[in-house]
Amino acid sequence: MPEQLWLPGLEAPPTPTDGLFFAIFPDAGTATGIAKLAQQLCGETRSKSKPLAAGRLHVTLVHLGNFAGGLPQARVDAAMRAAASIRMKPFTVEFDKVVSFAVKPRPGPLVLGGDDGLVGLHALHDALGLALQDAGFGDRAVSPGTPFTPHVTLAYGMPPLPTRPVESVCWNVREFALVHSLLGRTRHIALARWPLVGAE
Repeated sequence: MPEQLWLPGLEAPPTPTDGLFFAIFPDAGTATGIAKLAQQLCGETRSKSKPLAAGRLHVTLVHLGNFAGGLPQARVDAAMRAAASIRMKPFTVEFDKVVSFAVKPRPGPLVLGGDDGLVGLHALHDALGLALQDAGFGDRAVSPGTPFTPHVTLAYGMPPLPTRPVESVCWNVREFALVHSLLGRTRHIALARWPLVGAE
């Protein structure tokens, strides 16, 4: 077998192993209902895709990056400082449609989406963006003007499907979390949580 050609400076970048993001999670009862919906939709399409387990269902507010070999502590610390500065009252979210993020002919995620019922998520996303800048995060990707489509991923690898309405899925958002994602290992670890208690 011939030796692999090696060129200095052209090594493959290390594979990311750890992700960091802010998220909100549905309460246990709501998560169970969403998981049942995901299972039903996977069954209807006869897809081999598996629905996400109830414990993995969430809404990503701001993705802070993927990293190789662990999370950089400086980024975690800056994210913690930003989160501690947020002052918002609790709010209700409402997801009322199923949307495909697949692009024909390739499969992709199937998600819960919404419109007017997600105003609070947009406000929290923008507040976090500003707080991250103030905390010295130094990443333009978290600016308040960044496009944001709040959603709950139901399953990956699903065929393209038309958008369709579903019975509204609602819950009260009373806190948000900073999450460590173990990439490829289907594990999310909440590093810290902050309650939404409104301005003093």
